[in-house]
This record gives sequence, structure tokens and C-alpha cells, in this order.
Amino acid sequence: MSAVRALAALTVLAAVTAPTVAAAPPAVDDSLLPPAAPPAPPAPTLRHGDCVDGHAGLGAAESAPRLDLDSVWALTRGAGQTVAVIDTGVARHRRLPHLIPGGDYVSTQDGTADCDGHGTVVAGIIAAQPDTAAPTGFTGIAPDASILAIRQSSNKFRVATDAAQAGVGDVDTLAAAVRFAADFGAGVINISSVACLPATADLDDRALGAALAYAVDVKNVVVVSAAGNVGGPGQCPEANPGDSAAAADVAVVVSPAWYDDYVLTVGSVDADGAPSAFSLAGPWVDVAAPGEHVVSLAAAADGLVDRSAHDDPLSGTSYAAPVVSGVAALVRARFPALTARQVMARIEDSALHPPEGWNPTVGHGVVDVLAAVSGPSVAAAAVPPTARPTLAPPQPSAPGAGGSRAAVRAALICLGLIGGVAVVAAALGRSRGPVAGD
Repeated sequence: MSAVRALAALTVLAAVTAPTVAAAPPAVDDSLLPPAAPPAPPAPTLRHGDCVDGHAGLGAAESAPRLDLDSVWALTRGAGQTVAVIDTGVARHRRLPHLIPGGDYVSTQDGTADCDGHGTVVAGIIAAQPDTAAPTGFTGIAPDASILAIRQSSNKFRVATDAAQAGVGDVDTLAAAVRFAADFGAGVINISSVACLPATADLDDRALGAALAYAVDVKNVVVVSAAGNVGGPGQCPEANPGDSAAAADVAVVVSPAWYDDYVLTVGSVDADGAPSAFSLAGPWVDVAAPGEHVVSLAAAADGLVDRSAHDDPLSGTSYAAPVVSGVAALVRARFPALTARQVMARIEDSALHPPEGWNPTVGHGVVDVLAAVSGPSVAAAAVPPTARPTLAPPQPSAPGAGGSRAAVRAALICLGLIGGVAVVAAALGRSRGPVAGD
């Protein structure tokens, strides 16, 4: 995986054979790393919308088809692994018996309240246990793994002193949540939300970059992120070309995906393995997984959900990412000696590669769960050469530079689903004063 922060001004240095793993990642900048602290809202908040109710769960049948994981589960079901779900919270559910309250950056609760219904869907894809009443129905990828629930964003809350704000959650609280999850001891972190901005904007998310580096290289955590969506309200503002890996062609960038050296970024495909029309392409995409017509756990009922409150099918890169987080938990349980970077490389190497070996839409290809858990790693030399670039790291804008891009610090956090909620739109136009290191 190449170090990527794919702004349009970045220069392509060379085409390389994928996959690649950085041999000497940069040291963590402690001055940017969020402090070690338990989760808490940065400011008092109020709920300003109704929480999801049980209606959305009525359309999902307990007999929903599941992935054929019997051969995988003969080897491992993910026991002993903890996957942190940094999202809208994870509701307590009878099919998530290993749910751990992690904390709350939205309100003064413990992470197990999910007013939006999004984080519970994500957690179910990772670790929902089979239903004894319908054993052939929906099941999570790693049903014996534990879920660490951290509520970091919500479209149903706003800062108490800002009636115009539509939701809470930004790159700073995301950075703090990553640090907390890593210190807690999670082996995998799932992030199914993105900060999504035009390439001409300047996002000050260096604290998030430091937290990701800390998680991977200090705490040995696998971090999995959604690639982002286009095509709907609250989604990414425009699409990147799906046939180009050149940084100069990138119109939209997403975080945390642009910290590609530390993040396994996941695009979405349909049931036949074709790229989803809404899945944002980019030079940071590493693998792909099914993300359309999803079935998972309902937050407000004790059953399943397959549609949003607006009666749209649940689809999005939000739901492709937890498939890969579940696979990462299985790999870590099966091969506990592997480092986080080796786990990430194994998932990439064992994927069903596209003809060109890698492309900006599906990365190294659709994940192959059985191959990742049972087969040997594929040597990098066996993967066909690709046009994936090595990108130069960005340089922050000099303070006082005339005509510089608008700085954005509290940009976030769009939940990557179609037909569902999005959280706060990016707050463009906020100026940034000089910052140490600029």
C-alpha cells in the first residue's frame, strides 16, 4: 500500500507493481497525536431528531441468504478478537452477545446507543451470531469476535449552542476515537464514515493521520475504512474517474482513506462482483467487498433490517468495509503472529484480482475470505504490474500564502450509505491560522 494523501497537486513519481507495503513508515508525530483520554463529547449536545424505530427492520426476513462461510468457520470464527466499530454507536442486540461498551463522543452514554441505526448494521455484518431459530439466515463474518462500540458521530444530535448544525462528529473526534480504540486493545478498527471534500480544499486532519500511524505502527491494529460514496444527498460531491490512478485526475479526496499507508480502504461491489455505481474510485482503494442490498441487525428492534427509514435498500461502501473488518478478525485469530501490515497485505494478496492486477475502483480485487484465512500469501511478484502510482506526500500550505485553499478542520463525516442518513456536511470556508509545522 502506497502512502497516499491524494490531493490534485500531488505528483506521480512512478508506476509500481502492487501490492506494496512501506518498509519504513514515518514515525508518529506525538505533537499531533490526540491525548489518551476516555471518550466524551467535546461540547454539550442535544438530540434534534427522532431515533430510528423498528419499522425499518420489518422488511428483512430471517431466511436472508448468507455468505458460505462453513469452510472458513471450521478454521476460525474470530474468537479472541476485538473489533472496534467507530460509528453512530452499536445497540445492544441478542445476536451481539460479545458487545463491549466503549464510550461516546456524541452524548454522555457508553457507546451502546445507536439513534441513527447505522453502527448496529455495521457491527452485525462483522460479528452477528447465527439465529438459532433460523440458522441458515443472516450471520456476521466473524461471529465469535467481540465488538467495541464507540459512538463518534450522529445525524440525530447537534451542539447545544448551535441550532443550525445538522449533526456531530468530525475528523478530530475520529482521531481521538482511533487513539482510544488502539489503547483499549482492539485488533481491528472499522471506520464506515469519511470526510469527503473537493481536491481543491485543504483538510487539516493531521491529528487523524497521527492517530492512524499510532494505531498501526505502535499498537499493531488493522484499520479498515470505507472508500466513500457518490450519487446521493450528503455523499461525496463528485466522482473520481474509475479508470485512472493518476493523482492529477482526482477531483474528490476522502479521509481516512488518503492515509493509505495505514488504512485498508474498501470499495463496494454487487452480488456478481461488479463495481457498485456509487463506490468512489481513487488511488487509495485497496480491495472491494459486497455492499449492495445489505441485511443486518436492526438497532431499534430485536430482528433484522434490509431497508432504510425511507424504504431504500441498504447499500454503500459503509457496508463493504465491515465485511473486510470481519475477514481481518478471522485472519488475526487464525494467524496471531502476523503484524497488522502483514494481515492487510494478506487480504490484498488473496483477493480475486482484476485483470490488470489493481484498479482504482476495486483495488486488488474482491476479498476472498477462504483464501485469506486458509491459503498461503500470494507473493507480490505473482501479481501483474499495474498503473497504481506512488504518490509524493503533501506539503501543508505555508501560512499567509495568498490564494491558498480554504482550510477545513471540522469536516466530516458522511456515512457511506445509499438511501440513508449522512452526518455533517464539510464546513468549507473556515480559515486556519498558522499551525506548528506549517
